[in-house]
Amino acid sequence: MYTLDESRIEFLKEICEEFGPPGFETRVLRKIYEYAKPYADEIKRDQLGSFIFVKKGSKESPKILVAGHVDEVGFIATSITKEGYITFHPLGGWFSQVLLGQRVVIMGNKGPVIGVIASKPPHLLRPEERDKVIKIRDMFIDVGATSEKEVKEMGIRIGDPIAPWSPFMKSSQGKTYMGKAFDDRLGAFVAVEVLRYLKEANIDHPNTYYAAATVQEEVGLRGATTVGWVAEHDIAIIVEVDIAGDVPGIKPQEAPTKLGKGPSIVTFDASMIPNQKLKEFVIQVAEEAKIPYQLSVVPGGGTDAGRLHLYKEGRPSIVIGVPTRHIHSHVGVFHRDDLENAVRLIAEIIKRLDEEKVKEFTSI
Repeated sequence: MYTLDESRIEFLKEICEEFGPPGFETRVLRKIYEYAKPYADEIKRDQLGSFIFVKKGSKESPKILVAGHVDEVGFIATSITKEGYITFHPLGGWFSQVLLGQRVVIMGNKGPVIGVIASKPPHLLRPEERDKVIKIRDMFIDVGATSEKEVKEMGIRIGDPIAPWSPFMKSSQGKTYMGKAFDDRLGAFVAVEVLRYLKEANIDHPNTYYAAATVQEEVGLRGATTVGWVAEHDIAIIVEVDIAGDVPGIKPQEAPTKLGKGPSIVTFDASMIPNQKLKEFVIQVAEEAKIPYQLSVVPGGGTDAGRLHLYKEGRPSIVIGVPTRHIHSHVGVFHRDDLENAVRLIAEIIKRLDEEKVKEFTSI
């Protein structure tokens, strides 16, 4: 049975701490490529940068695509003031209240530069201003410079990418972890970890397995759009973070999943309603394999499934989630057991998905 050992956690740490906002994922992709290539029978790549690692089973068909995106929410530099501050525009969805006082990395042409997001000091705010949410357009990044010239000498230019700075760490609880970019490096990790597990455990599977690390999901599911045409998949399983609802202020009907209770099977999100026969099959596999799972709804978010289920004439697709707190911020939190069980669940699905079963998903 699959277990998530410390060497795998170390690899996860490496990719989560790496720099990689949308359109600038190369550093993450290099690490994933080096990790996955020993286990792949074939490696494909699209022209946007997404990788697909192919593991051949006992049958060529069906083609099962398991995808997770590697880009993280970030920013792009829009101007440098004469005083030496950098203004920025979001790449992906940000809630401005999570940003002030947080450190970021600007990747200039001379290498990374650390800065801090700031705004007008609270001491100088009028009473009526203090209760207002500060908009991103009113924030700036301070890199410790005193002039525009100094910023440019650091190698920073308009159009340079910016990402959160946040170390990966185990919490004192022992089984939960904190860090950035869990959305969706957890999903990309699961996709290539299943690849490794199938290979090293010499597991027979009656299909061809495609593990995809996609790009630019946070700015419009762009990598998924092109990956489908490279993979030409019959089934898509998208591995994403799910919104953990076990935090104050969230009602169960808004986000039903909790940390440590198993991966989620997403029954609905804003970009896709899953194939119902595939959904029931995944539930059945989880129960047969005694893998804990949670049923989830995500009415306010979408995933790469929004594009992959629309490939050609349509493809049966489903999202499996790893419950995560505080996504789209500098510090998310996930539970080790949920990640381990996500790998186990997908491996069990791959063992069972033959051509006959896949045909059943679209039969009347």
